[in-house]
Amino acid sequence: MRDVLSQIVRWWGAGERFGLATVVDTFHSAPRPPGASMAVFGEEAVGSVSGGCVEGAVYELARQVVEEDRPVLRRYGVSDDDAFSVGLTCGGIIDILVEPVSGDSYPELGEIAESVRRHEPVVVATILSGPGRAGARRVMWEGRASGSLGLPRLDAAVDDDARGMLAQGLTGVRRYGPEGERRLDDLSVFVQSFAPPPRMLIFGAIDFAAAVARVGKFLGYHVVVCDARPVFATAKRFPDADEVVVKWPHDYLSTAHVDERTVICVLTHDPKFDVPLLEVALRTRAGYVGAMGSRRTHEHRLARLREAGLPEEELSRLRSPIGLDLGARTPEETAVSIAAELIQLRWGGSGRALTETTGRIHGVAARDHGDGAWEEPEGGGL
Repeated sequence: MRDVLSQIVRWWGAGERFGLATVVDTFHSAPRPPGASMAVFGEEAVGSVSGGCVEGAVYELARQVVEEDRPVLRRYGVSDDDAFSVGLTCGGIIDILVEPVSGDSYPELGEIAESVRRHEPVVVATILSGPGRAGARRVMWEGRASGSLGLPRLDAAVDDDARGMLAQGLTGVRRYGPEGERRLDDLSVFVQSFAPPPRMLIFGAIDFAAAVARVGKFLGYHVVVCDARPVFATAKRFPDADEVVVKWPHDYLSTAHVDERTVICVLTHDPKFDVPLLEVALRTRAGYVGAMGSRRTHEHRLARLREAGLPEEELSRLRSPIGLDLGARTPEETAVSIAAELIQLRWGGSGRALTETTGRIHGVAARDHGDGAWEEPEGGGL
């Protein structure tokens, strides 16, 4: 929905009514994840829910939903190769919620957009089906909420789960009894998290760092470049970084916000910088800690870290030499190899050429089992 948010807020602010289609659940090799959205106003459409497979049908359905002023939950399955059929050629299945949106039906939309712009966490829960009112919505910020799903007990149960999902950056369907009972599936609720972007902390103001900052920004990270040398750590040299910090790396990291979604890239390959930095980094909750350098540099680095008292359990978290083996040479190629490793760890891919593999192509996203338990891919959260 971030892809279409700026446009739909303009329509919303102008008092228009439009159709909003959102992927709420996927099965098998679906082309776009839950949360992907397409908005339709008149003959204009923005965004995508399937990469092109069912966009035409969803466009027509959105126009109908606006005209009839009622939400519709529609499932699109496999196409049968008939030129006139509507479906997914990839073999996947997607559930799409199509709802009419206006200032009256969605009064919180402007505030949600502002929270997203400010990187303030917000989560939206919408009833999809069941004994509740389809389309009923509840929006939660830190310490407050707006709207209701119908019953106080249901609101309370969804609030707890939605805030937990927001903390993990998860979006998906949860199921409850009519009054919020766990382990029942009478009622389906779509929970859409707008978590702040994950952070990528790059240490070492070198040409490789500039390339990594570019690819990190492309992947949606909030990128910070840090170096103790003011002549090198400048905004002009790192235009893609959200922040450029002049400070000793270990001092900065010891006070920086780091969570399970944080990526730390140590590109200094200078012991006076990277050893004290890695002492701090490997003891944080960061989902990824990688360090640049040759295998010889890596062995020397490990020896120094052992001398500093780091146990093998902490040392085993270090991804060094950083990146996947792509034969990279240039800073840009190295940045791609680092990005490839992040994606592989997030979704559990093999890192091999797809022509050499069999089975499903897309990684398995975190999925709700309906009992409060979530299954996540290895390395999820990066």
